[in-house]
This record gives sequence, C-alpha cells and structure tokens, in this order.
Amino acid sequence: MSATLHLGCQGWNYTAWVGPFYPDRTRPADFLPVYARAFDTVEVDSTFYAIPSPQTVRAWASRVPAAFTFALKLPQEITHEHRLRNCDDATQRFFDVARELGPKLGPVLMQFGPDFGPSELPALAAFLPTLPRDIKIAVEFRQRSWINDGILALLAEHHVALALVDARWIPRSTMLKLAERPTADFAYLRWMGPNRDIVDYSRVQHDRSKEIDAWLKVIPAIAKKVKTVYGFANNHFSGHSPADVRQLRRALGLKVVEPGQLGEQLALF
Repeated sequence: MSATLHLGCQGWNYTAWVGPFYPDRTRPADFLPVYARAFDTVEVDSTFYAIPSPQTVRAWASRVPAAFTFALKLPQEITHEHRLRNCDDATQRFFDVARELGPKLGPVLMQFGPDFGPSELPALAAFLPTLPRDIKIAVEFRQRSWINDGILALLAEHHVALALVDARWIPRSTMLKLAERPTADFAYLRWMGPNRDIVDYSRVQHDRSKEIDAWLKVIPAIAKKVKTVYGFANNHFSGHSPADVRQLRRALGLKVVEPGQLGEQLALF
C-alpha cells in the first residue's frame, strides 16, 4: 500500500468507554488526549449540530499530537436546513473556524439525509464550485439513486470524495465496487452498522468480522489509487468502536495501542 492510512472512531466523548478503553477514573476532560494516544484521527459529530467557537477548536488542537487529524462534519444548517441553498455566510463561518485546526484539519464530510435525493442535483452542482480548494471534502449520500457515472464525474471534477459507507442505506457490495473508482486523491470510509438499536457502547455486541474482512480486501486496492485513506468506525457498528478500529489497524499492519497501555500514561495528566 502506498497511501497513508488514518483509522479512528466517530467521536471520543463516551463515558461508557471508561474501563473497556479509557483507564478507570479517566476524567471527561482527559478523554481526547488519552484517545489520541491510541488513534491518530477522529471524526467530530458535534460540528453537524452547530458551528463550534474558534476557542473550542483551538482547544481540541492543543490537546493532541502534531500528526493527529480531525475530520469535521459540515453543519446540518447547511446540508439539511438550507439544503445547500442561500447558506454562503454559514458555510464561510464554518470553514473559517475549521481552519483554526491548522495542519490538524483533515477532511470535511458533507452528510445528507435520506430525504436528500437526486432532485437536489442543481443545488449540489451549484454548491460544489464554492467549496474551498485548500480543504479536503467528502460527501455521503443516503439514497442509492445518487450512485451513477454522472455524479461520480461531477465529484471528480471538484476533487470531492464519495464517502464509502457500511450502513443500511446503500448495499455494501455497491460501496466495495466504488472503492475502485475514487473521485479525489483521498478516500473516506465509514463503518456505521445496519441499525441504531445499540445503546451500550462499552462492549462488542455484534461480530462484524465478516464485514471487516470484506473491507480489508479492498482497502489495499484503494490505497494504491489515493494518497490518504481516512476511516472511522461508529459505536453502532459492533457496539464498541475502539475494538473495531484496533481490529482494522492490526489486520493492516498498523500500530495498535491496547487499552492497558493507555493506563500506563494516565499519571501524566
């Protein structure tokens, strides 16, 4: 593989991880720096709900190593409320804040809802040229009808990655095939799971080895076609995303930090 691989979780702020992942008695204020000892990237869900303050973003950056990267979600104000229309001010404010991360800013994910269908193509086509060229952008569709040659060509024209998602919206087989057709110089993978009925994030409750094995067969092929691969596991995938990320990292020959090793460093805080 020639690409750089960054694999992490969707979020870090889970009290249920204390014990199975974070050392006992880890304070919520220390979750992020402890998380960053195990993984080198994280997908931030909170930016979907509101644009954070510059101070908040700078605080995130100050608590992780230099090589750590944050993937941010474009706010729902833009993708769901305005549906990409008449949102120039909000979009500019978001990207200005995102740049506060400096070199620790990874991709920005445009996540659309299942009601955002191809009838919205004119809005998408008008919005893509307005996106900043200095920031990596990925887009996640939740309707199968978006997946066609025309859309792939449109994304490639603007160097926007199609997020490859293991979830219920689009068949895994379709996503695995799309891995061979990147539309940007990076790939964005998300392991979401088929449902949202998991409420206990402290342990693996569904064996996803079969699904992970399927992705492991294509990730090396993806890595030959792009410069960087970002991948993020959700707690709903198996019940406890840190375990899934460790499984992926181990299989791909990446460094794996076991939970017990994190406890050795806790005295530093």
